[in-house]
Amino acid sequence: MADTPPIVLSFAASDPSGGAGAQADLLTIAAMGCHPLSVITAITVQDSLGVDDIFALDSEWVADQARAVLEDMPVAAFKIGMLGSVDNIAAIAEIVGDYPDIPLILDPVLTSGRGDELASENMIAALIDMLIPQTTLLTPNSLEARRLAMDEDNDEDNPSLDECASRLISLGCEFVLITGTHENTPQVINTLYGGEGMLASNVWQRLPGSFHGSGCTLASAIAASIAHGLDILDATKDAQDFTWHALQAGFRPGMGQFIPDRLFWAREPNENRD
Repeated sequence: MADTPPIVLSFAASDPSGGAGAQADLLTIAAMGCHPLSVITAITVQDSLGVDDIFALDSEWVADQARAVLEDMPVAAFKIGMLGSVDNIAAIAEIVGDYPDIPLILDPVLTSGRGDELASENMIAALIDMLIPQTTLLTPNSLEARRLAMDEDNDEDNPSLDECASRLISLGCEFVLITGTHENTPQVINTLYGGEGMLASNVWQRLPGSFHGSGCTLASAIAASIAHGLDILDATKDAQDFTWHALQAGFRPGMGQFIPDRLFWAREPNENRD
């Protein structure tokens, strides 16, 4: 029998378009050479244009899915995406709390690419209180970082990204990788922070178009890289490289955003998007 590949457990909502959510996680984790496990937190009605509706699963169903596979298989990393409800956040926080030695990669999905709200203020507060303190690496884009780090008592609060990272780490997570896709810069700059400040800054060519599932792809690729035994610096760098190439090879199957091609390495070069 072949050796079992590293196992990564994803908590995420189902995306019927296959661009983001659980489907993006499964494709990415498998493409990175790991075996993906999937706990569905919500069912969505969405396409490549945006999210039209969300139905959060009962938190007991979420917990039962996770407990079943965790009692059966050794998990090397957790990846958390959209969770659907405060109750689901609480249930997952309790579950991952029972496995403190498993690295946890949290992608704080607050809005869709179109701007659809995917997390209420109560859900954001629950993330901050219950999940971020257990997080190994938080992977917000710059908009999410500012929203999570904002001082609600100060309407004029406008922290720099460095200050956002400092505030987020003070909430309890070990590392923060803030992605710069939404920043007005010629190139995309992704910056990794730890308790002592900035650890690495990676610059990537800005690609044309907008993408559905880029954040899910990056966070899942980091989780897979960590599951393979890489440290945080190497894992984030390798995952960024994988994600950039998946975006470069992205395709537009519908009327909305491009979808990253997580299987770019398995196709002939002339099959990729110009």
